[in-house]
Amino acid sequence: MKPRLLILSDVFGGKNPEWVKLYIDLLELKFDIQYYDVLELANITVLDFTEMDIHNQFLNGGIDKAVHNLLELEKDEVAVLGFSIGGTIAWKASLKGLKASYLIAVSSTRLRYETHLPDCKIKLYFGDKDLNLPDLKWFSDMKVSRHFFENQAHQLYLDQNNVAVICNEFL
Repeated sequence: MKPRLLILSDVFGGKNPEWVKLYIDLLELKFDIQYYDVLELANITVLDFTEMDIHNQFLNGGIDKAVHNLLELEKDEVAVLGFSIGGTIAWKASLKGLKASYLIAVSSTRLRYETHLPDCKIKLYFGDKDLNLPDLKWFSDMKVSRHFFENQAHQLYLDQNNVAVICNEFL
């Protein structure tokens, strides 16, 4: 039986975004994959909303709602791959009881506000040009493993060239 891997989308979510399929294609031989659209986990509607409106909904209760719903859905041990806000949701869920054995968060810039580490193996990926990435003191204080993609911005995970690098952490 293959171990379970949760993939949590970025702020844009979607049923089956093309970019998520790139990750699933590489990881499905080793894992039983469950994809979560974080907009659905947070009960956020996106009709006629801008990215800022969606982001504000996450900050005003959406993250907490997504964490709660994820904890209701996942009771067994899992590995987690979260993108942007999805990585933050995974982190917070892990602090509240999600049985994560491994957490990889990609471009999860809101982690810069976190002060506690989940009790699991962690690897963080950021573009070195991401304007909101945690500062070096945060990484030093948290003692967490990280990788910076050179000359990459926030949505580095959409770049097909980066998919294999990120997936190799699991493989």
